[in-house]
This record gives sequence, C-alpha cells and structure tokens, in this order.
Amino acid sequence: MKQLFIEKEAVKTLRKGSFLFQEGKAAHELYLIKSGRVQISKTIPDGRELSLRICSTNDVIGELTLFSKVANYMLSAKILEDTTVYVLPKERFEETLSQNGDLTIQWLKWIQLQNQQNQTKFRDLILHGKKGALYSTLIRMVNSYGKTVKTGILIDLPLTHQELANFCGSSREVVNRLLSELKRDDVLISEKGYITILDLDYLKNEIDCENCPVSICRID
Repeated sequence: MKQLFIEKEAVKTLRKGSFLFQEGKAAHELYLIKSGRVQISKTIPDGRELSLRICSTNDVIGELTLFSKVANYMLSAKILEDTTVYVLPKERFEETLSQNGDLTIQWLKWIQLQNQQNQTKFRDLILHGKKGALYSTLIRMVNSYGKTVKTGILIDLPLTHQELANFCGSSREVVNRLLSELKRDDVLISEKGYITILDLDYLKNEIDCENCPVSICRID
C-alpha cells in the first residue's frame, strides 16, 4: 500500500501549526506521512476539540472519505511538527482497491484496527466518564510512547494539560484536578510537560482494563 503513494512521487511539506486538511472541507486526496507528526481531531457540538490520534511516519490519513458520495473530510489534521506527506488522489486509490483483491484485504484489516482502537476508547469514556477517559489516554500513551526509566515509564511526548484534555473530551480544569490527585497518590509525576507513570497497574485497575493487545490500545 505504501508503494502506491511513493510511486506517485507527489509530496507536500507543511509547517508546525498549519492544517493538512480541515473538517467539512472537500476531500480529494489521501496522505501517507513521510516524516513528522499530525494530530487527528474532531470538533464536538459544544465547540471543544476531541483529539483522536497522533499519526507519524508511514501512517495513512484522510481515509474516511473513501467511496463516499459526499467527499468532505470528517476530521481535521493539524501539523504538530514540520511534516512531509506523500499525496495520492482519492479516485486513484479507490480504483486500485477495486482492481486489487490483496490490497483490498490489507486495507480492510487496517480499517478494522482503527475501528477497534476508536471503539475501545469510547467504551472507556462512556463506562468510566472523565476519569476513565484520562486513565485510558495515559495507558494508550504509555503503549505508544512509553520508555522505561528508573522511576517508571516515561511518556516521551511533551503535552500541555489542554492537549491532554483534548484527548479526553474534557476541560483543562478537570484534567488538572485529576492529575493532581494522581500525583498526590504517587501514581505519576510530571515535569516540563513530560509525564512519568509510576504505577501503571493502578490506572488499569481503576478502569477494569481488559488488557487489549497493544496494537489496539494505542494513541497513534
């Protein structure tokens, strides 16, 4: 699948803070990230931003518009750091899928994995509320960006409390309070935007973690 994008030899470079595409805009292309990081998010009815995942090298984005009669982007893609992407016209990808059974199966497996990630995330939010959303997000970030250090597991991705709140569908004030409680209980420490998890089992037990495969329980 990656080869389809590379063969086209069309690339686009974007600066940090810009958008690759925005929710509601006409969709004509799919993208494969060559380098950089992109945040995928959706604006919810009350105007807040709900961050769904962080994409990086070799991730495909813009896929939700495939085979859609009304081809508008359903999500927004914000550039977190200077990023280069391969660009592929949507119609060409649709045509290739229609003619290549093996590629279609590969694509369906990837789409199913994305659906499982989203379903488990929303499950945690619905069953356990704001606390569950934060704890689930921290667990997913450990699986995606965790590095073992002397004190615990460092989430090697700098995040402001507002950015973390966006992943939880919550407010910064609520996340501040919950993080303070976790610090008080020696579950985590935070320094210069980096969080280190001291007691991962506590987070898992609080949301009745089902120990899903790491391939599903991720934020990337």
